[in-house]
Parts: sequence; structure tokens; C-alpha cells
Amino acid sequence: MADEVDEERMALLYFLEYQRASVLSIVEGLEQPAWYTPAVPSGWTVAGLIEHLGDAERHWFQGVGAGSVVDLPWDDGRPPYDPQAAFVCDRPVADVRAYHREQCRRSDEALSSLSLGAAPQGRHGKADRDEPPTVRWIALHMIEETACRSGHLEIARELLDGRTRLGLR
Repeated sequence: MADEVDEERMALLYFLEYQRASVLSIVEGLEQPAWYTPAVPSGWTVAGLIEHLGDAERHWFQGVGAGSVVDLPWDDGRPPYDPQAAFVCDRPVADVRAYHREQCRRSDEALSSLSLGAAPQGRHGKADRDEPPTVRWIALHMIEETACRSGHLEIARELLDGRTRLGLR
């Protein structure tokens, strides 16, 4: 039984890391002005989407999974989360990338200390709805979220500078 659990954890971590690496490969070499240029009518930007992925890592693994909510200097001056707003960010590209990488690192640290079958230690939303049942659910959700955003970024990249086939597939 322990081997099955270890194998499942390894598989989940592999696919999560693969999707993260795919996202980063898609934006590699994108000129700085393009990071802040909306490529689709909804108005999100590459910088905003990378920041969002860092926020999602932070929220789901650290906040919901591990129950750890830590204020960061990154939060200073940010408006409250608005699920209807386009993902935009005007911070320097290097800072956005560093924020995303740091949140992935912290998420990996949190995930390593949690059992996949355990109930999350924090909350996502209201206690009577929208709560993930297990840490496994959170890991699967973040694989799905990152893969979805990877596809968005591939489309944006093609629209912004014509480059294609930049993901890992």
C-alpha cells in the first residue's frame, strides 16, 4: 500500500512540475513589452497570468492545503482578488518570474509535509461549499489549472509575436 501511495505522489508531482516547466518554456524569450500587452479581448496579460499562477500555488497548496496564510511584501498595494477582473500585473518581468518560482518552491515544501488523503488544513472559501475534500484534490486541481493556463499562454504567445510550439509537447 505504501508503494502505491509513493507512486501516486511521484506521478502527481511529476505532472505538476511538467506543467509548471511548460508554462515557463512558453514565456521564455518573450520581449518585455509583450508581457504587459493584452493578447485577447478579455484583457489579461502574460505578466498577469504568471502572477495568477503564483497566487494559485500560494492559495491552494500553502493556504488551503497547509493552512498557512503569510503576508508577503508582494501583497503591498495589490487590490483585493476579483474573480471577474482580467489578470494583469505591472511589476518587472524578473520580479513576476521570481514570485512564481518562489510560490512553486513554497508549495512543494508544503506538499511534501502533507498526506495526499488528508483533509486540507485551511479553507478555500465558505465552509459549507467549495471546499476540496483532500490534498490529492488540490494537487489534481493545480495540475489542471496550470495546464489550462499553459494553453492560454501558447495562444497569447502566438498572437503577440508569432512564435508557436514553445511548450514541452
